Amino acid sequence: MSQLSQTLLLLILIAPPVLLAITVHEAAHGWVASRRGDPTALQLGRVTFNPLKHIDPVGTVLVPAAIFLTSKTLVGVPFLFGWAKPVPVDWRRLDNPRWDMALVAVAGPGVNLLMAFAWGLAIKLMALVILVVPVPTWLLQLFVEMCVVGIIINLVLMALNLFPLLPLDGGRILNALLPPPMAARFSRLEPYGIFILLLLLFLPAGNPPGLLGAALRPVVSGVLTAIPAQALVRDRFPI
Repeated sequence: MSQLSQTLLLLILIAPPVLLAITVHEAAHGWVASRRGDPTALQLGRVTFNPLKHIDPVGTVLVPAAIFLTSKTLVGVPFLFGWAKPVPVDWRRLDNPRWDMALVAVAGPGVNLLMAFAWGLAIKLMALVILVVPVPTWLLQLFVEMCVVGIIINLVLMALNLFPLLPLDGGRILNALLPPPMAARFSRLEPYGIFILLLLLFLPAGNPPGLLGAALRPVVSGVLTAIPAQALVRDRFPI
């Protein structure tokens, strides 16, 4: 199989888990916000499993594709980085704005963890299914590879969003934990958060995942130990 064919196949395998991971992540933010008093996301149709409602053309398509191809070409290991359209949350309408914002933030990484576990369970269930139902080898291989991608994508998305920097979920959580004067100063970093992440992604040598990958890898590797079928993931990704 040519390099181009391998890349296209990998993109086909990656697309469904990535879209599902992003969609459920964003919908979870909106759902928790609606449960805590702010129906803004619900009223705007963002509490939905329709990925088109959450896709940002630049952050969800162009940037991830460019970084994926760059990392695979330069270092031989594909890496994804991007973002979806943020779910609108009006903190003034929340029951307890300071702590409810933290709950809204936790919801996204939380469902990514659950989805990673679900993808692992799917592999285990398939192992039971093939004992009683014949499954074509090519279909079984594609299914397993997609599940493995689903596990790693959700764990990386979880770890990335827990990074303690605004506007990421980890920054929202940290902001709620800090004393109000420190939280106010920390909030001033939010306009520069994405640029800081991109710097960490490409530093020190200009190749992703850079320092950001070094920070996320221990988290992903540690959580992976609790995920079913973790051995298959470690066989395919250098974690």
